[in-house]
Amino acid sequence: MNEAVVEEIVAVLPPLLQSLEALGLIARYLNPPDFDRVMEFAGVPDEALAAVRPRLAQWPDPFVGIKTALEAASDAALAAYQGLRAVQSGNGDFVAVFRALRHAPRAQEALYPLVAKLPPVSHFFIDPSLREDAELLAQLAAPARDDTGIIHDHNEPGSRGGFSLYVPEYYTPERSWPLVMALHGGSGNGRGFLWSWLRDARSRGAILVAPTATGDGSTKTTWALMGNDTDTPNLARILDSVRSRWNIDSGRMLLTGMSDGGTFCYVTGLERASPFTHLAPVAATFHPLMAEMADAERLRGLPIHIVHGRLDWMFPVQVARQTQRALSAAGADVTYRELDDLSHCYPREINAEILSWLRGD
Repeated sequence: MNEAVVEEIVAVLPPLLQSLEALGLIARYLNPPDFDRVMEFAGVPDEALAAVRPRLAQWPDPFVGIKTALEAASDAALAAYQGLRAVQSGNGDFVAVFRALRHAPRAQEALYPLVAKLPPVSHFFIDPSLREDAELLAQLAAPARDDTGIIHDHNEPGSRGGFSLYVPEYYTPERSWPLVMALHGGSGNGRGFLWSWLRDARSRGAILVAPTATGDGSTKTTWALMGNDTDTPNLARILDSVRSRWNIDSGRMLLTGMSDGGTFCYVTGLERASPFTHLAPVAATFHPLMAEMADAERLRGLPIHIVHGRLDWMFPVQVARQTQRALSAAGADVTYRELDDLSHCYPREINAEILSWLRGD
């Protein structure tokens, strides 16, 4: 590689990756009363990134693809910090914090195509505990199949009813693979929520599907929690499409989701005809009538992994505790994880545990 280009990459990549890691930390520990403290703890990696951003200027033509990806990822990361710093300075409310953090998955999406070209980028998208795993590194170093990686199906920003998909680059059809279908929260979309799970699916060998809700005609994109359910048949359509192309383990099909997505796990996952073998709602709400109305045979022995934060300000933790008791009484096989430092956020560190549970390890 051109020596000058290598020098620029070495200058830009560390602060970019550090900025993305810090954004992940902010998103994980986000809690309205603790916002300033979390921002202070995250530090100012964006200052270093902003200082080196001008170095992504004139690169030789053969390296334009790398330059473009680094530019887009850097600009998205800096936009996230700009929004967060504005709120930190008193210019904006907590809704603006969530809006700012939407830039983080956009930065990761822009960066991901470089995993095959830049080892530090590939390492960033591996679970830290597995970054020295020789077998995994060898698998990721091998040429990727054409039907692997990230695929978007009618899931452009602002659209509804489509899905984003990740198939590990080392996928082989000779064996069946566990599937994770991950449902975004209210006002979210599958294209962004994909990144809550991608690092773990890539590290541990799972096919990941992140649909976007069909919507209910309102301005908020959320799941069919009441009224006409257009989402359940759409999820079935998406699942059929994925299973027709890739070898999915029919005994390891997980439906999980965050907030409204977690609640919809209950709504659709407790139906008698649900194809999902495991449910893992995160930061979700639940009404006891759901357990009473659910098919008794479906509930009996159904593996359900509930994750909730003690600091959740939207759905109080008492709701999750009641849910655990109600579902256990109804015969479900419930695993309950309550995280003391979790607010109404997605705890990415729980993904490894959920995948281990899905595999029956």
